[in-house]
Amino acid sequence: MCGICGFTGYRQDQKTVIEKMMKAIEHRGPDSEGSFCREKITLGFRRLSIIDLADGQQPMESADGNLHIVFNGEIYDYKELRAELEASGISFCTHSDTEVLVNTIQQYGEKALDKLRGMFGFAVWNEKEQTLMLARDFFGIKPVYYAEIDGHFVFASEIKSILAFPGYERKVNQKALEQYLSFQYAPLEETFFKGIYKLMPGHMLLYKNGNYEIKTYFKTKLTPGKWNRKTNMDQLRSQLAEILRDSVKHHMLSDVEVGAFLSGGVDSGYLASASGADQAFTVGFDEGDRYSEVNKAAKVAEKAGLKHHVKIISKQEFWDALPDVMYHMDEPLGDASAVALYFLSKEAAGHVKVVLSGEGADELFGGYNIYREPEALKKVAWIPFVLRRAVKKLAAKLPDVKGRDFLIRAGMKVEERFIGNAYIYCEKEKAQILKNKVTGPSTQEYLSQFYEELESENRGSLQDMEKMQSVDLNYWLPGDILQKADKMSMAHSLEVRVPLSG
Repeated sequence: MCGICGFTGYRQDQKTVIEKMMKAIEHRGPDSEGSFCREKITLGFRRLSIIDLADGQQPMESADGNLHIVFNGEIYDYKELRAELEASGISFCTHSDTEVLVNTIQQYGEKALDKLRGMFGFAVWNEKEQTLMLARDFFGIKPVYYAEIDGHFVFASEIKSILAFPGYERKVNQKALEQYLSFQYAPLEETFFKGIYKLMPGHMLLYKNGNYEIKTYFKTKLTPGKWNRKTNMDQLRSQLAEILRDSVKHHMLSDVEVGAFLSGGVDSGYLASASGADQAFTVGFDEGDRYSEVNKAAKVAEKAGLKHHVKIISKQEFWDALPDVMYHMDEPLGDASAVALYFLSKEAAGHVKVVLSGEGADELFGGYNIYREPEALKKVAWIPFVLRRAVKKLAAKLPDVKGRDFLIRAGMKVEERFIGNAYIYCEKEKAQILKNKVTGPSTQEYLSQFYEELESENRGSLQDMEKMQSVDLNYWLPGDILQKADKMSMAHSLEVRVPLSG
């Protein structure tokens, strides 16, 4: 795991600027740094050494010397790709996945992205074509940000690195704030910092001659199959078990020890026990058992034979940590679990460099309680929707009594009532809170195109729960869950791997 940054175009102070940008993300890679400066490109890199500890330094070039790469992440199928490249005549100088990645891109160009299995955010400079290529992994595990500043195209793993580039004028993006008030995170491509954008999951960007284009190379979508009582459930369980075992096996590739985060849940418990890790890490709050799963985690750790490390967070520690948490998040995030993850990562970083975590399990396997809502609403599905809509309008005028919210939701389509796991403020409330008039679309309008595409692609075959999962896989997972996992772990120079998300 590492931090990357860079910019296009010549500057007399290229070396000074890239050093400031690298310094801003030093926490992502405290082991070493490297830079590459040419007339039209400057690349910077901070390294957290995980694979090929001796020779994996970046920036790194391809075998023909044409491509230069800075890469944040891990390529879990790099050994298979290396064998394929060696069979075609490419020789290697290191045992790193970075060298495999840059030569895979040399060999296959943009189609190389279809061959990768891993988490990544990388930048590749093509010397012959004078082009810069950025890419982000399929689910958005690793971040990539970019901006155009005074004729330079600037990119980095974190926004704070771009802020270190001279000439950027800091302004709040009002539209990001508007959506944040409903989503509890910023779902837009343009961040809270006006003019600074995030490359979205499954996308690549190609920059040339002062212009850039963005392409989608992967799209997260559910394609549920049909099954009935005659379906061989034992066979399906066996297939799932094999897929999970294979994912865990690949995510354990490392030249340093890999530990595991452990809550009281099924996902982290499975990963901690199935991975063969020796150490597990848990946090709890100094509030009794109501907000703590320490005891459940301890039972799993004992059963799996894991050395169990526990950190109990006091009230004072929680509040004292908020400024650091928000600094490392780069943008506002209304998810209080980021604080717990901050302390969990700090505890783990004192013992290991890499941990496994269960992010993505709830979205894929329907683990959130909110996903039960469509089943509950089936009780009134026999009532014509027009009538339910009328009852909804009447219920909205009632005081907050038991059953009121159920009647309101029953009179709404899933496209109207669900924007993700968090729905903080509605449009009326946002208008009351904001000093300036709301200028962007409503949350429902923002997601309307996505819902329309779901209907078109699946010909109306998706059930409401599957639509909800699709929204979360494409927005909630990268915007909240994976973002805080990356930022809170990297704050302590810890690599988090998520076998259930990629």
